[in-house]
Amino acid sequence: MGLSATVSPEPRRLGAPLVALGLLIAGAWFLDVNAGFRQVLLLLLGAALGLTLYHAAFGFTSAWRVFINERRGAGLRAQMVMLALAVLLFFPALAAGNLFGTPVTGLVAPAGVSVVFGAFIFGIGMQLGGGCASGTLFTVGGGNARMLVTLLFFIIGSVTATHHADWWFALPSLPATSIVQAWGLVPALLVSLGVFGLIAWVTVHLEKRRHGRLEQPEQHDRAGLQRFVRGPWPLLWGAVALAVLNYATLALAGRPWGITSAFALWGAKVLDSLGVQVSSWVFWQAPANAKALASPVWQDVTTVMDLGIVVGALLAAGLAGRFAPSLKIPLPSLIAAVIGGLLLGYGSRLAYGCNIGAYFSGIASGSLHGWLWLIAAYLGNVIGVRLRPAFFAGERRATTLTGC
Repeated sequence: MGLSATVSPEPRRLGAPLVALGLLIAGAWFLDVNAGFRQVLLLLLGAALGLTLYHAAFGFTSAWRVFINERRGAGLRAQMVMLALAVLLFFPALAAGNLFGTPVTGLVAPAGVSVVFGAFIFGIGMQLGGGCASGTLFTVGGGNARMLVTLLFFIIGSVTATHHADWWFALPSLPATSIVQAWGLVPALLVSLGVFGLIAWVTVHLEKRRHGRLEQPEQHDRAGLQRFVRGPWPLLWGAVALAVLNYATLALAGRPWGITSAFALWGAKVLDSLGVQVSSWVFWQAPANAKALASPVWQDVTTVMDLGIVVGALLAAGLAGRFAPSLKIPLPSLIAAVIGGLLLGYGSRLAYGCNIGAYFSGIASGSLHGWLWLIAAYLGNVIGVRLRPAFFAGERRATTLTGC
């Protein structure tokens, strides 16, 4: 329901924003005392990402579903804009090895069988679970109770995959390869931008062939500062903001934005507290993983940013007057959330990341595995879209973008 500019917000609409601001203040104070000011900044950066994702309804899952079903490509073209800006920002810093005097590294991983299989089942999980990694977090923050189920089983799938990861990672694979390092800065930029442009052109061509013209953005009454604060944002705003905020993550954390490693860590810590010897698993014996497992969770960069995303989305939903959780979840939809969550969690660990860590940040890092992830995950989404009617009875094909 909309409100005129002369009517003050209803008291109930102030609840979610106040809670979100209270959580951010309390979290910032706790982190400043226990982990340092950098973690405070990362929490706030996560909150900015959550607000952006929610206000722009920047959902990877819905963008792919709409294109697969209806050949509407606005969401995919927004992703190409995001990636183009990201490589323009990232590649020079990664080629230099530092950003504002801070050493930086990309998210570069091997490209092999585990990535193909992991990204493929992740793609299926996107459509059944109702969101990707970023989509799960910001819809949870926005009050979607069903996505809490997806998140729970996302965590379970993630930690389960770490128990089997050594077997999967031993399968045939190309070494971790960065095109920035292998080809040089200028060729890597030109090729990447060319591919983004080609993908955007294909979406335009297919959309015009199906519909005769491109879909026009919805018109909204809000404008200027009011639209910035309360949303909804144009997709282009979201694309630019996500690229810039990921660049800020690179500067603060020394590596790009990631999400799902925290899910595996949370699951491992729960199992460890229950007496399971998680530290004996090969995955958790790697130095970085062993350090994360032994350290307090608030020292983990990804955990802090993930929590920030949830709170930022809560703030955005409250500002938009759309925070209205409901526990009425049909059983088939609940089953899809369970299956989808497990596929998302298991797949993300095998593929060295999700739509953020492998696709967005992987490609922004010049990693070949990011491109392999994109192809395999898209094919998985095609299968997932075909499976959705079995769980969402009477579902009509999506014709507009949503945040999941």
